[in-house]
Amino acid sequence: MEDSNSLKVEQKSNVIIEAIREKKGHRIVTIDLTGVENSICDCFIICHGESVTQVGAIAESIDKKMTEEARTRAHHVEGLQNSQWVLIDYFDVLVHVFLEEYRDFYKLEELWADGKVTMVEDDN
Repeated sequence: MEDSNSLKVEQKSNVIIEAIREKKGHRIVTIDLTGVENSICDCFIICHGESVTQVGAIAESIDKKMTEEARTRAHHVEGLQNSQWVLIDYFDVLVHVFLEEYRDFYKLEELWADGKVTMVEDDN
């Protein structure tokens, strides 16, 4: 299995976004943090699901697709116990999968607005 840093951020992001789309994740956003001083990674990917079941399914889809297609495993996964906010850490890409109410409360897009925020077009 390849080291997760051997894939480029863009390649990882594309696989992750496709996995989110497969499970009908909503309002997919990427935040490019490469120009932000002292950022914790190069990119955030944020989306939400409508239920804890959907949030869990999105997280599972990301893990499966990254393992099978990108041959990359997450460094750390947090939040699967309650699936209200799942964080998946691929070192240079952090994925946040929220329940909508938690996403609206934490407002990561605003918190990290120094980065370049890009709304991903719906696949529909």
